[in-house]
Amino acid sequence: MRGSKDIEISFRAASKGRADAVLLLASAILVARRTQVTDLAVKGRLPVIHYRVEPVNTGGLMSYGVSIDDLDRRAATYVEKILKGAKPADLPVEQPKKFEFIINLKAAKQIGLTIPPNVLARADKVIK
Repeated sequence: MRGSKDIEISFRAASKGRADAVLLLASAILVARRTQVTDLAVKGRLPVIHYRVEPVNTGGLMSYGVSIDDLDRRAATYVEKILKGAKPADLPVEQPKKFEFIINLKAAKQIGLTIPPNVLARADKVIK
């Protein structure tokens, strides 16, 4: 996707094709246009899952992805080691360890979606 027009075309195609849901992956365009994405999801009554929490905090339905707060804390330990003299090339590469599942019930209501209690119970955070 290169811009807002591509986002619109994609959501129109998803609605026309009777998609059950939309999965949004990492994209600078989608992050920058998250309000447009949310508006199109509501208009098309499409559940959307994001890879980051920010769109959910601003009206998106749900996200599942790496905890940015946890990554920031872990990055600080690397900075500390480097400042104490460790060579960056000698530090191990680590995989993310903490993931978050966030659900926005306001967004669910807007698209007429009921989130089952067992799914809500698995969420790390539920926005009411």
